[in-house]
Formats: sequence, C-alpha cells, structure tokens
Amino acid sequence: YCHPQTRGSQGGSKKQVFEAYMTTEDVSHGLKRGELIQGSIRINPKKYHEAFIAAPDGKRDIFLDGTAARNRALNGDVVVVQVLPQEQWKVSSMEEDSSDSEGVSEPETQSGRSQTPGKKTKRPPSPDVIVEAETEAEEQLAKRVENISLNATGTGISPPQVVYIVEQKHSRAATGFLKFLPDKPFAMFSPVDHRVPRVNVPLPDCPHDFCSRPGDYANILFIVRITSWPDDSNFAEGRLAKTLGQAGEIEPETEGILIEYDVDFSEFSVEVLGCLPQKLPWTIPPEELGNRRDLRKECIFTIDPATARDLDDALSCKPLPDGNFELGVHIADVSYFVEEGNALDFIASRRATSVYMVQKVIPMLPRLLCEELCSLNPLTDRLTFSVIWKITPEGKILSEWFGRSVIRSCVKLSYDHAQSMIEAPDKLFQADELPPCAAEHPMDEIHQAVLNLHAIAKRLRAQRFQGGALRLDQLKLSFTLDRETSMPQGCYVYQYRDSNKLVEEFMLLANMATAHQIYRSFPNKALLRRHPPPQTKMVDDLQEFCDQMGLHIDFSTAGTLHKSLNETLGDDEYTSARKEVLTHMCSRPMQMAMYFCTGVLKEELLFRHYALNVPFYTHFTSPIRRYADVIVHRLLAASLGEEVQKQASHCNDKKTASKRVQELSSELFFSVFVKESGPLDSEAMVMGILDQAFDVLVLRYGVQKRIYCKVSATRTRATFHFHKVGKKGELTLVWAAEEPGKPSVRQVRPRDRAK
Repeated sequence: YCHPQTRGSQGGSKKQVFEAYMTTEDVSHGLKRGELIQGSIRINPKKYHEAFIAAPDGKRDIFLDGTAARNRALNGDVVVVQVLPQEQWKVSSMEEDSSDSEGVSEPETQSGRSQTPGKKTKRPPSPDVIVEAETEAEEQLAKRVENISLNATGTGISPPQVVYIVEQKHSRAATGFLKFLPDKPFAMFSPVDHRVPRVNVPLPDCPHDFCSRPGDYANILFIVRITSWPDDSNFAEGRLAKTLGQAGEIEPETEGILIEYDVDFSEFSVEVLGCLPQKLPWTIPPEELGNRRDLRKECIFTIDPATARDLDDALSCKPLPDGNFELGVHIADVSYFVEEGNALDFIASRRATSVYMVQKVIPMLPRLLCEELCSLNPLTDRLTFSVIWKITPEGKILSEWFGRSVIRSCVKLSYDHAQSMIEAPDKLFQADELPPCAAEHPMDEIHQAVLNLHAIAKRLRAQRFQGGALRLDQLKLSFTLDRETSMPQGCYVYQYRDSNKLVEEFMLLANMATAHQIYRSFPNKALLRRHPPPQTKMVDDLQEFCDQMGLHIDFSTAGTLHKSLNETLGDDEYTSARKEVLTHMCSRPMQMAMYFCTGVLKEELLFRHYALNVPFYTHFTSPIRRYADVIVHRLLAASLGEEVQKQASHCNDKKTASKRVQELSSELFFSVFVKESGPLDSEAMVMGILDQAFDVLVLRYGVQKRIYCKVSATRTRATFHFHKVGKKGELTLVWAAEEPGKPSVRQVRPRDRAK
C-alpha cells in the first residue's frame, strides 16, 4: 500500500499524518489473495491509542498501535488491514479493557456490565463483535494467519495499518464540549468519548455569543457530526448539530447517547401511521378467523414485568387425560400488520429493535401497534403465531405444532403475581390479590397452570444445564423513579426469580423449535442466531489466572465452565464476592451472539450457540421489539427473498447499539443518584491491577470501576508503588494513619490474586 507522502502548497508542504487508502480494486484483489484482513475495529476506551480487530481464526486479536495505524477509522467501522512484513512485527501481550459480551445470557432478559460513572459521563464502547471465518477464502486466510502467528516470537500479531474503510458503522456523531480558540476561525470540539478525535467546528455554527462569553459554555454539552477528516491533520472537521444542555443532567445526556448511537427517536410519520388500521377499535376480520386455529376458549395468559405495556408472548398449559400436557407459546402476530415493503416495514427494518432506557422506551413500532393492536392484552381477541407441544411432566416432547392462531388472554399476570403462586402452591387467592380474569377460567385454574408450567420448566432447565449449557448471571441495576420528575429516588439489584426462569425456559424452547423448523424449510434463507466460542487467548490467560489463585475453573466447554462457577469457590467470607468477580471476568472472553443467514455461512458447525450449547437457535418470541423476529415469522409463513443476510447484519448493529444505550442510561441514572444522595459506602473486590490503577467490582450494585492511584493518593494521603516480581506485577498501597500516633496501613495486591 501507499507510503506517507507530502503534499505541496504555496506556503510549503504538509506531511501527511495518515496514509492514502487503497483503491477498491486493490482491496478486492488483496482480500482474494489473502494479503489483507477484514474486520470490525474496536478501540480501547481507556487507552484510545490502542485498537484491535479479530484475526480470522478467532483465536487472537490483531493490535493496531496508535491513531495513525487506525487511519481515520472509528470504533465499530468495518475496515481492511494489512499486516506488516514479519521483520517489522512487534510482540504484544497487552489486554484490552473494552471487552463485553451478551451471548452468555441469550434469553429474553439480559443484564449487561456497567461501570460506576464519575462526575462526567464516560462512555465505554459498544460490545465487541468478533467476526469468525465465514467463507472458504476466509478459512484459508485463517489458517495462513495462524501459521504466521505461530512463527512469531510472542503471542500477538504485529500492529497493522488500516488501508480501507469498508463501512462506516460509527455514526460520526459525538457528545462533547466546545473550546474557544483565539484568532482561529473555528472552535475546538472535545468529545466525551476519547476514541473519537477532536473536531474543528466553524465559528458560525457556534452560539452567537460563544466568542464573547466562552466561559458560559464550559459545561454545556453539544452534538457535533464529523463531516471529513483530512489526511494531513490529527483533527477531524465537523458541523455543530445541536446544543444539548447542561452536562450531567439526565435529559441532555440521554439525548446525546441516543444521537451518538444513531437511535431514531423521532415521531412516526403520517405515511407510516397510515399503514395501520384507521377504524378503531379494530376487530379481526371474519375471513382471517377462518384461516387460523381458534384458541380463544383456552386458558392462556401473559406473565410480564408489572409496568409492561407491549405484551408479545403468552403461555398455556392444559392437562391431558393421559397425564401429559398440551403446552403452548403464543406470540403476537406482528407480521400480519407489518406488510413487507410498505412504509411501516421500512421504518421497522431501519430501527431493527426497541431501545429500553431507564426512564423510557424508544419503540421499533408505533405505540398503537405495540400497546394495542398487537399487544396480547387480557380479555381481547388477538392474532398470534403459536407453537404447541404435547409434553410429558418430565419435559419430554412427544409432538409439535406450528401455526397462526387467535387467542383471548384470560389474565395479565406480573412476575410478582406468578412468583406468589409458585411460592404458595396450596393457597386460594382472593379476587383482590390478583388482576381481573375471565369468568370462564377461575383463578385456581390459572394458579394450577402456573404450577404445572413451573414444574416442567424446572425439568427443562435442569436438562439444559446437565446437557452443557452456560449462564453467567451478572447483577442488573434497577431504579425507582419520581413519578413527576423521573429523577432516580433509589436503586436496587433486580431479582431474577423462578417466575422469570419459567417464562425464559419456554421462550428458549420456542426459539429453538422455530430455528429447526425454518432451517428445515429454508436451508439457504433461514435467519438464525449463532454464538461463537470465547476467544482462545483470553480464555487461556484467564485459566492461568485461576490456576495461580488456586481456583479450579474448567474452561474446556460451556457446561464445564457453568458447573465450575456454581461449585463452592472457597469457604471464607469472600466466597460469594469471589463468584461475582469470576463471573464478570469470565464474561470478558465471550463473543457476541449474532444473527446470520444460513445461505451465507455454509459450515453447519459454525451455526452453534455456544452458551446454550445447541446446534440451531433463533429469535421468534419478541416481534414487537425486534425486527429479526418479524423476519422469522415471515419465514415460518412463506419464503422470503434474498435480503436476509443484509438485514441480519443490520439487526446485529442495532441490537449492539441498543444494549450499549441501555447500559449507558443505567450508568447515567446511577451517576445522578449518587450525586443527589451523597457518597455511597460499599464493599468492593479487586479484580485486577495495573501499574498505576486497579479495577474493583462494587459488590452491592454489580458495577465495575477503575481506581486510579494518583487521584486516590491525592484525596486520601495514600502512597503507592508498583514493581515486578519475576513476571508478576505487585501493587502496594500505603494508607496514612487516620489518627496521629497510629501506624499506617499497608496493602499488597499481586497481579495474580483477587481479594
């Protein structure tokens, strides 16, 4: 590829900071010959000069050293890189700070990792997306890269150079602050996210009194969109998109998060709303009823969070004379209303997912559809897609049926209602203890159905984990909000109970059954969801860490890892804390689960879902909030064109962005809560050390935080010292005595211990 050049001008010459990109033709040839590597770039949020892409073998990362090597690519962009000749390789053993995962908690409710915010909102990157070899050419390249890396004298591949940006996944929008520069025709924009470059913004874009009163804007958040990035400048160029408001306040910070992650929160257009039934209240046409299985007389009910208004799944469990059960999962038939190719379908496919924040939801579909027409509200006829099994009390499936149906939910239960039924199996509930229900299905019938579902779910769950499934349960922080102001009044850890597990188990069963069904019917067009195994190098490092700590964690399979983490991890006061820390650490090597089209990924072995330990999995159960499920519904009904992989990739991007927005919203609210309520004292366990910092897990809230020794030393009169003992690092903290005459406190943290 091109070497740095100089560009002449009347005032002399400027040296290029970045190299010229390759031509599309050269990139195409280079990829075919295996000389170039394509992947998604991940930039370390705490060390912005470090970036990574996954090697094609999926076993290690390729390290990009410095901003010049990134060549103007931003976090998440799909790039093409070229590894330098072997004599220029640089061995690297560094760890990336920005790893995250979602695939280990694949069921409908997922909890992400969050960090305790400081005074300013710090925004870690989107969860890492590691792309495995998906074509024969990539398979060959994977082998080639693996062979090359084995010839190196260390564990890493040398820093490459980005030579082409295939797709700009990053929105090119950033939240940050403006700084006035005297005698310059532009202001300097400094993003909160340090992975985004500083941006020159024309002064005419700035507020009218910015030049005369720049101090008034020192704590005001702005949104800037990058328009270009010259190859002879470290600074990008951009335009001011919006003035958000005071930094640290919930609404401007929230709007900034949404814009940065390219979440469309605009109102639905008249054209889109015109795709929905105009005559309300809407009733099911008689001809549609004739095409469906009529289940309106069955005892069918929903179990959701108490505040949920978009109810897209319902359950039924009817005892049969032979002692078995007819068990059904009934999902809102969104595809009936969202016709392929119209304006509503277009906007839903673009949004791809609903985005759930602490204080609000950005819906994928108009509220009329989410909360009325499709929502499985009680005592109302609704269109559904059903999966119905004949199943034994032990959880053995005897038969299976798929089809369109119509139901009438007899009651809307919350998780709390279902939990109280599970915990009091012999109790006769009074009418005022539960929501209104249909007269033809008395409460004791519903209670018994919940108990039967719970019993079968326990069997299914036990079978899944005995069969080698993995779940990494991490704490999920929730908030109580003031009804008037939506400000956080308190926070608590969400309790995941038997009622949650009940619903989760049957949603998993329906998703797995649907995956088999659509793959059998459309082997080249099915939209499935795969979860690659964790990164080999990171697992090996974590295995070594656990061995040094004397903890017997078996990483050989998902099942052995799950079993290890659920065995006793020591017998001292730190047992539960140690498990919490190890669960967080085990999530780091995990890769993202992702949608894909079976016609693109030819090798069936790569279809597997690592955490669930199943060969085929998809998303079928939440079409109100996920567009991928809408596609799956259409696949169940009929064949669907050739655009499946393109939409799968888009759904991946939007799901990743949605997850980060949800996490950042939680961080923002926790930050405001701490600010309003004052300092919170809580136990934390050290997860790891660096030369001038150490990471802790705050056990009560499940949040991670990096403690910088220099800052702590200034505030607490502590001193610190880091030195190497052989290959191992050791960080020593000396805390000044609280009272005169008392000795100081000395703490030592070896790199291979977590206390």
